[in-house]
Amino acid sequence: MDLTLRNSVPADAEAFLAAAGWGAAEITPLVADASFRRYFRVTGAKGSAMLMDAPPPHEDPAPFLRAARWLDANGMRPPRILADDASRGLVLIEDFGEVRMREYLDQWPADESEIYRAAVDALVRLHRLPPGPFTVYGLSEYMRETRLLVEWWAPAHGLTVDTPSYDAAWQAVIAPMLPRQRPGVTVLRDYHAENLMLLGGLEDQGLLDFQDALVGHAAYDLVSLLQDARRDVSERLEADMIAHYRAATGAGEEFVADYARLGAQRNAKIVGIFVRLWKRDGKPRYLAMIPRVWAALERDLAHPALAPVAAWFAANVPPALRDPAGVLGGEFTV
Repeated sequence: MDLTLRNSVPADAEAFLAAAGWGAAEITPLVADASFRRYFRVTGAKGSAMLMDAPPPHEDPAPFLRAARWLDANGMRPPRILADDASRGLVLIEDFGEVRMREYLDQWPADESEIYRAAVDALVRLHRLPPGPFTVYGLSEYMRETRLLVEWWAPAHGLTVDTPSYDAAWQAVIAPMLPRQRPGVTVLRDYHAENLMLLGGLEDQGLLDFQDALVGHAAYDLVSLLQDARRDVSERLEADMIAHYRAATGAGEEFVADYARLGAQRNAKIVGIFVRLWKRDGKPRYLAMIPRVWAALERDLAHPALAPVAAWFAANVPPALRDPAGVLGGEFTV
């Protein structure tokens, strides 16, 4: 989608806003994300709100609406829904402002531990709830996601790899974890510093980007937060926050193994997605994040629970490409 289209106001937006009581409001485009969704800040007599444009058939706002309403009804902090027309892909939501956790910490790094502790505490509250009305994060979905690395990253490096043994290794690693994610918790799936908004205090944090929520393992969103593709999180802070979560929930040592399993699974997926965003969608800026993701993947693979997958990487990915500083090297095949 070109920049002109990205910044253009949706054709039905003014009528939608007028029907919602926001007529004659000023509509300002915001920075786009990795999807077809677009966001606009709406400013008028009622104050400010956010307009989400999730145009069919590329996007469907129904999962966002379902998740937002469930989270709100259960004491979490998504943006509140002010109006919606799902058939046109338009949703008017509460404006959380502009203070994201990511940018705040860039300016005030001394607050890092406190802010991360609050984000972990929010997960503890979420995980004490019965799982929401979402699809189960099952083996087939985990496997589909891990394949993104061999489907996109490996060909971009000109690598021919043993995909059947890759699948077998992942199945051997993930299958033992599945009984421990029953009955499961709500997994937001993109819980990180760029999707957490500070709403007036370090502990008052708003949630964004949860429309792909599933019912899965409690370690998944903790991995998403602490092995952030977009921001460096020190190994010391990661360990401290895992310990904080375990102390609050009573999670045992097996939780640490499952954290490594899901860390490796998620990071393999992200590497593939970032290359796909470049190759398929013309968005190369995500490539610069791959070394950070790969470094976390290597740490996860060092856990004994990942032995079958670690052995596959040792046999199929040359050492130069396994070096986080070199995962962009060798020049991608254009």
